Amino acid sequence: MNQPVKETKEQRKVKVESYDIAKSDETLHLAVDLAKFIKENRLYQNIQGKEYVNVEGWQYAGSRLGILPVVEHVINISTDDEIKYQAKVNLLDLRSQQVVGAGFAICSSREQGKKYYQEFAIASMAQTRAIGKAYRNILAWIIRAAGYEPTPAEEMDYSGNEPAKAGKQVAVPTEKKATMKAAADTTPEAEEQTTGVRYASAKQKEEIIRLLNNPVVTRQEKTKMLLNINRFDEERAAQAIEKLKKVIEEREDGQSAAA
Repeated sequence: MNQPVKETKEQRKVKVESYDIAKSDETLHLAVDLAKFIKENRLYQNIQGKEYVNVEGWQYAGSRLGILPVVEHVINISTDDEIKYQAKVNLLDLRSQQVVGAGFAICSSREQGKKYYQEFAIASMAQTRAIGKAYRNILAWIIRAAGYEPTPAEEMDYSGNEPAKAGKQVAVPTEKKATMKAAADTTPEAEEQTTGVRYASAKQKEEIIRLLNNPVVTRQEKTKMLLNINRFDEERAAQAIEKLKKVIEEREDGQSAAA
């Protein structure tokens, strides 16, 4: 007679941490955990006294719900005197395999502080913003419940010059401009300009996310890699891709052998 298989501690933990976006009581519990995680890992920026979550924080929230970003396209819409890219990101629910959200974003060399950005940095920032925008469209209330502003920090480096009312232009104080520039300069793309490091390309990030969507990759592995993906340089991204391919192949072979 077969004995019932006991669940391991790790299996029980996965079940406890599996949240459903359609159930508000579950996601409110997630908000409490999210607030602690963002604070401890400093995944936010303080801009004019308000705290805005970095895209890594939004990705963490999404990964806890089984929702991962998939880049649909990054389009070059540059002109002779402007480098400009548009990106679209879809959000994939791993349980249903359905697209549950999307976000569009643009980055331009005409934005404040980006005049000397290289082309790949402009393209990368467009993608980063699109990821944040996509998550914001469906998870803003969770971030708000966690005590943070429902706007991704990456959007704040170009929103200060928008008019507050029709026909009236807002003069941005010098002090505020300096604060916003400091916030923008903490992004990987800004670091690229000062350190000369070539960060992972949009294509590399897309491949990493595609591989992370494989069911043999654990939730913990997905979360860890998503939190660091925007800090990968080209070499580290290439290593991550090869490692993921190897892990997936070994685990799939193991499952086949077990079957």
